[in-house]
Amino acid sequence: MRQAEIYYKGEKAGLLTQNDNGGFIYQYLDLWMSDNGKPPISLTLLKTKQVYKSDYLFPFFYNMLPEGTNKQVVCKHMRIDNDDYFSLLLITARYDTIGAVTVKKIQANI
Repeated sequence: MRQAEIYYKGEKAGLLTQNDNGGFIYQYLDLWMSDNGKPPISLTLLKTKQVYKSDYLFPFFYNMLPEGTNKQVVCKHMRIDNDDYFSLLLITARYDTIGAVTVKKIQANI
């Protein structure tokens, strides 16, 4: 299992999880949900207590990934598989994204 914190304009909004079976879960944090002034991070991931589940990376996050030559360069330089979308998201969406959402890896406690 791998996890990432999802930030909206620098504030922690939710948690993205990739399960061991490859499926994904997105859930808003209770603190984000309790503030009516906080928006959803995406029109496809509406602000709700519902846990979103998917067999593949949610389109909102997938669309944050580089494509083509940029993707190939990042994958080669960072030594990740071209099909490892979660790792690619963690690497490319940490600091500087086009939108208000950033993604930060949660380190596993071993």
